Amino acid sequence: MFSRYFIDRPIFAFVISIFIVLAGLAAMRSLSIAQYPEMSPPVVQVTAVYPGASAEVLEQTVATPLENAITGVEGMMYMSSTSTSSGATTITVTFEIGTDPDQASVNVNNRVKQVEARLPEETRRQGVVVAKGSSSFLHVHAFYSPDDSREALWTSNYVTLNILDKIKRIPGTTSVQIFGAKDYAMRIWLRPDVMSQLGVTVEEISNAVREQNSQYAAGRIGATPTSVSPQSLVYSVKVQGRLSTAKEFEDIIIRSNTDGSSLRLKDIARVELGSKDYDFDGRINGKKAVLLGIFLQPGANALDVADEVNATIADLETRFPTGLEHLLPYDTTRFVKVSIREVLKTLGEAMLLVFLVVFIFLQNWRATLIPIMAVPVSLLGTFAGLYILGYSINTLTLFGMVLS
Repeated sequence: MFSRYFIDRPIFAFVISIFIVLAGLAAMRSLSIAQYPEMSPPVVQVTAVYPGASAEVLEQTVATPLENAITGVEGMMYMSSTSTSSGATTITVTFEIGTDPDQASVNVNNRVKQVEARLPEETRRQGVVVAKGSSSFLHVHAFYSPDDSREALWTSNYVTLNILDKIKRIPGTTSVQIFGAKDYAMRIWLRPDVMSQLGVTVEEISNAVREQNSQYAAGRIGATPTSVSPQSLVYSVKVQGRLSTAKEFEDIIIRSNTDGSSLRLKDIARVELGSKDYDFDGRINGKKAVLLGIFLQPGANALDVADEVNATIADLETRFPTGLEHLLPYDTTRFVKVSIREVLKTLGEAMLLVFLVVFIFLQNWRATLIPIMAVPVSLLGTFAGLYILGYSINTLTLFGMVLS
């Protein structure tokens, strides 16, 4: 009875078919494309740094207070933490499927703020980072010097200053990071034998460096109110703030003696400008490289985001200094493109077989024309249904269309 209504009104049925086709075409432009559907639960990562601490110390002083505070946050399923000897601890909080990742991040951040005052001072100075995590890898880009004219430290600094922020601003990317970033840092190599002879402790050196390598507001000269008469000019006092060269660090005064002599940092240590850490060493084709990892935001179109990332890096590559080159050794969208292309090929073959079977057995062009027109309409209408239900174009949904 229901089908008879459309059979008796062919113009109305034709208009409905056109509407379904237009809705499907519009939905195809908005649907996200991925290899597999988004099935992983939302994840929030908490990262804290305690330079110089061992994994055991990190667990006791940083990880345990944070874990106790985060436990029981709304929607949490389970939690795992990793503390390394490099002084970094990472806590991964996994939430139930369907939980809003933004709200989950806010809830975890509120719990972290409650115990931040109990963390070591150096950890508080470095900051505790709470961010949404993603398990969907998109790209790993490698930046290297083929003729070894550029050091890994220089390359890491160049990528941080000129490339990292531009990639982060691309819609659909999340957790863009440099693996083992070699940030510039002033490294102080102490001499224990000299320190023992002079009775100098590590804490004394640390306090001296912290006090003399700080930025202070010195105030102004001639600011109102004045004692007698108002000043016609007001001068802002500028003092030397943070130190920037190894020579300036070497001249830090550790101790002043009563006879007018002083003990400076260069007398008990060797100071050099180097990398903050040397725990990670990236290589590509045997050459030292800086690896830039890009994660895909949940629900984003992997192919569109990858094209935008590649276009951005290609534009930046035209301004690379001599001795710096770029490679893309890991690209997950290659599998996405191949998988979708093969499924679409199978879908086309299935439609062709349907037409051939109908024509061979019915021997009627009019009967064959009906599925030729009905199958594309139904397939395009399926895309509109996928958009309404919040699904994506992936291997499983396309395979379901092939079976239907």
